[in-house]
Amino acid sequence: MNKLHTPERTPELLAESARLAALPDETIDVSDIPLKLDWSNAERGKFHRPLKQQVTLRRDADVLHWFKIQSRPRRPNPHQRRLTEETSGNPVG
Repeated sequence: MNKLHTPERTPELLAESARLAALPDETIDVSDIPLKLDWSNAERGKFHRPLKQQVTLRRDADVLHWFKIQSRPRRPNPHQRRLTEETSGNPVG
């Protein structure tokens, strides 16, 4: 299966998903699912990575200075995403 392609959401699949979502948690049999307590070998981002695109942006000196003095100076994306969502009223992504 292509990593960037999800299967078509057929009416049958949507109906089955709705039926399962309506079940109370107590009625779902999870006895065959192994309990995973040790996550030391887990890999971050193995199954999902947001699409990134390298761009060059010009910033005012004071804005750039603010990002540089933050504890995580190379992480402006969450701040810009939050600002975009607040000003537009729509979630980004």
